[in-house]
Amino acid sequence: MKIELLSTFLEVSHTLHVRVAAENLFLTQAAVSARIKQLEEDLGVQLFDRSQKRLKLTPEGHRLTRHAKEMLTLWQKIKLDVGIAQDNSIQLFVGSITSIWDVVLQDWLQKIHRNLDDVCLHTSTYSSLELRKQIQTRLLDIAFLFEPTYSEDVITEKVATVPLQLVSTTDNLSVSDIENFISVDYGESVNSQFRRHFNELITPRHHMSQPRVALNFILDAGGSAYLPRQLCFEYIRKKKLFLVDSTPVFEREIFAVYLAQNQKLATIEDALQIFPHIRS
Repeated sequence: MKIELLSTFLEVSHTLHVRVAAENLFLTQAAVSARIKQLEEDLGVQLFDRSQKRLKLTPEGHRLTRHAKEMLTLWQKIKLDVGIAQDNSIQLFVGSITSIWDVVLQDWLQKIHRNLDDVCLHTSTYSSLELRKQIQTRLLDIAFLFEPTYSEDVITEKVATVPLQLVSTTDNLSVSDIENFISVDYGESVNSQFRRHFNELITPRHHMSQPRVALNFILDAGGSAYLPRQLCFEYIRKKKLFLVDSTPVFEREIFAVYLAQNQKLATIEDALQIFPHIRS
């Protein structure tokens, strides 16, 4: 199956219009229609319902969308691994959930840039479920997760312990006076600790999945949140944020996940050796 058939299918599935897809791909409408027809013949199924004025994906078309995206991503990875290999650079594909990028990975990328001259980085953001899948299908070399993954063919290594502390834009604030509290999702282990300790003492005003979004929000609107020490250290030093006294510090562990049978294993291990935070 030719890659251009899949890329054409994805464009049509996105626009649901042959003319628009043809314009976006710089092809004729006849060429786009011919590619879709050839793909349907190769697979032996109908990918689009053409009974209405506007195209509609069939159930088979919906299923192909996911596989087509994975195949195109893999093809891009192959081209980078093989095509750019002539300049002796090692292509390292790294993925993480957004909140981990915010907390620790920015500094790590800088360390790789300064210390591993032969490494070319490709970074992406995915959900935890998608990260595990991308590792298994070799679309990623390293994934960073809050929840560890255990499998015979996967290495899971703790690379950081992130202290989470309750901070506020108001100095000398007591827990009973907290009103504009922003709840940040660090996973169920931290969420359950929070519920056990504070019970009904703190009622969240808003819920946010990314620490940096919560940080920017309270700096602008005022309020409190549990934030990573690494993220709010400078703001505490400049007295833009203040620690809330007599409150517990929660911890969140970060894990690196990678395949044991990876031809880039030595590079992965070198990269993790210069990880900038606590390792044990």
